[in-house]
Amino acid sequence: MEPSEENKSKETLQAASAVISGAPPVAAPAAKPTGSVMAAQSCPTCGATPSGDAQAAAPSYIYAIGRIEPRFPRPSIEKEFAQATGRAETAGLTDRQALHQVLSQPQNRYLVRQLCWVMTVEGLETYILVPHDAADLGLLVEALRPTPQPWDLDVVIGVRGPIAPAEMCNGLLVPIVVFDQVYSFDRETLIKAIPRPAQAPATDFETAAEEVFDRIMQLADNAGATDEHRALNYLAVRYPAIYANATDAFARNASLTAVDVQPSPLSGTRKVVEVIITYTNRNTDVTEKYFCRVDVTEEFPFLVTKLSPYYDR
Repeated sequence: MEPSEENKSKETLQAASAVISGAPPVAAPAAKPTGSVMAAQSCPTCGATPSGDAQAAAPSYIYAIGRIEPRFPRPSIEKEFAQATGRAETAGLTDRQALHQVLSQPQNRYLVRQLCWVMTVEGLETYILVPHDAADLGLLVEALRPTPQPWDLDVVIGVRGPIAPAEMCNGLLVPIVVFDQVYSFDRETLIKAIPRPAQAPATDFETAAEEVFDRIMQLADNAGATDEHRALNYLAVRYPAIYANATDAFARNASLTAVDVQPSPLSGTRKVVEVIITYTNRNTDVTEKYFCRVDVTEEFPFLVTKLSPYYDR
């Protein structure tokens, strides 16, 4: 007898939880799953070192910037949502506003749990999001803006788990991310929240900040899963000094020509990377570089050294 759809979903979430805890997933009492993902998870000792106890694989953290959108995983959930919408006061609302209003109501929290929450990065479906704590479902609803704008962004911090089975989100095969934090903002609000240097005109500073932010966002393949991209994304939303630095460089007639990330020589038991920002003078073609160090050992990156001049070794 084939395992039920509900059992399959439970087994998948057990596998994702095991990634967080570092422990092997608990075997389900149902028949042995046939999916390749679950088959790989069912062998916790494969690849273990010959030191005795199996060593848990290091978790794969993400610090991603993109957009969060809900999907209906099955037709029955879509029909149930339509019934809930029929009971709500939605006259005069757009479809998006009605979706937000219905899911925001406490009596409809069961629908929030049933939906499939997908994160897209640069328009590509990248992750399926699952809260580490059920109380964090509200963060997903907050990310669902009633009137979305082109520059609305969401930051997701969590642990990447296995590829989702086809039945979890209507055939979407992307990694599951068990998140610990989600916060949402738009680019304009972020730029205005950055402390502006006293000597920098407001218009010049905002223009410079937007260019630096866009440059980081446009770096190729930034799904926030590598140490380099996690460091970049952390700086983009948490370290205003890089925007002030860009404003000063533009005032000196320099162009932003490169943003590079490399392992730091200071790395030892912890993983530290150096983010190097390069400016080139438009008249003399002389380059100047600045860098800061970011610790990316664990789920939440943090600044190690502040932005300062960088000299090639």
